Amino acid sequence: MTKRSSCNAALLLVLVLLVSIPSYSQNQVLGEVQFVGKTKTEKTSGVWIDGQYVGYAGELKDDKKVLLLPGEHEISVRQSGYMDFTQKVVVEPGKKVVLHVTMQKDPRAQFPTVTSQLKLQVTPDRAAVFVDDGFVGTVREFSGIGRAMLVSPGKHRVKIALPGYQAFETEVNLLPKQKITIKTDLAPGSITEAGPSIKKD
Repeated sequence: MTKRSSCNAALLLVLVLLVSIPSYSQNQVLGEVQFVGKTKTEKTSGVWIDGQYVGYAGELKDDKKVLLLPGEHEISVRQSGYMDFTQKVVVEPGKKVVLHVTMQKDPRAQFPTVTSQLKLQVTPDRAAVFVDDGFVGTVREFSGIGRAMLVSPGKHRVKIALPGYQAFETEVNLLPKQKITIKTDLAPGSITEAGPSIKKD
């Protein structure tokens, strides 16, 4: 090996170390929270961490796994018609916290006897859906064949939001048994543009 090639090899090794050390040290500092749910209800429930919506429980794994700074964090899991599942967890550097999510039906929840149907064609389909400021699920649950949201007739505010995108808001005025479809693509934007209702506790 010539002097020049050995010098290049040493330089390459230094560059590899410089690139890998920050990512290695960052992974050592962060802790992971894993969500486990037995039923479809738990897996499709929305997750808020310290007041910020991060996605639905069933998708928060692999490349979307939740990595948090060490310390105490408040986690809320929500689903329409169910009581909020809220728990404080302490995250330690480089360790995993497994959170077993169990959703209990809300005895105060009322369901209309006459309904209208609302379908969604929105991308990204993992975005959170709010009706009259209440979280009802993700776009994916209300799009495609045989999937729709049943709501009471009348006026409703619909908001679709996801961190990193500009929130979409509209108002609908539904007649009994009417069927409508909302179509839109969320525009990329700052995480701060998700709007206050997506961050509420």
